[in-house]
Amino acid sequence: QLRLVESGGGLVQPGGSLRLSCSAPGFTWDDYSLGWFRQAPGKEREGVSCISSSDNSTYYGDSVKGRFTISRDNAKSTVYLQMNSLKSEDTAVYSCAVLYRCGYDLTGLPGRSWGQGTQVTVSS
Repeated sequence: QLRLVESGGGLVQPGGSLRLSCSAPGFTWDDYSLGWFRQAPGKEREGVSCISSSDNSTYYGDSVKGRFTISRDNAKSTVYLQMNSLKSEDTAVYSCAVLYRCGYDLTGLPGRSWGQGTQVTVSS
């Protein structure tokens, strides 16, 4: 069974940075797209970013474009989300996912497996 393990969340001040990591021990995900999603209290899950399997094309939600960067290291079966210039509205539980495809329709992307999530809180 595929298990995803996220790390790197925490409390950060507005304007600060965090780097999230997600790994899949024992699973080779070279042929899958990967993504990050978030869900804030009382809100629907939102697609944040994804990276394709074929050419590492990346897509970002409008609210994080220019501030967040997704990357992957297939040798380590790890995907990262570098988050800079964080805002209070970025506060949410962030989850990674193994996806069947990647594209502009981030929120609705079909996924094979989802992580449990890591809390990111942006507050002074």
